[in-house]
Amino acid sequence: MDRSYRNEPFETFKIKASVGKRFRKYARRLGCSQSETLLLMLEFFERNKLSPQEQLGPHMQTLEQNLKKRIDALVAIIRSIEKSQTKPTALMLQSLFEETHSESEPKFREKKIIDNT
Repeated sequence: MDRSYRNEPFETFKIKASVGKRFRKYARRLGCSQSETLLLMLEFFERNKLSPQEQLGPHMQTLEQNLKKRIDALVAIIRSIEKSQTKPTALMLQSLFEETHSESEPKFREKKIIDNT
């Protein structure tokens, strides 16, 4: 527990005996004092904006599967963008800047004009 809590006095709560036993077992399993366990639980609920009375909705595995499907869809969209837009543009730019050395005869030749005057 934090040093700031060491000098604080203890309070008592009236809870049912069965709930108290469960809470003590849970605190021992965490390896914390009962005060620290309760503080951790309260901070968790406040930090995640959760209420113990509300349902969390679908199971975490279902949420994970939905996220994976969305990520796969995004990857597919990005790949199609690369194929249809990015790669052709890069190839066009690359072909513009490549030096082509052709050994064949040029298409146009300069005519030599001989002036006989």
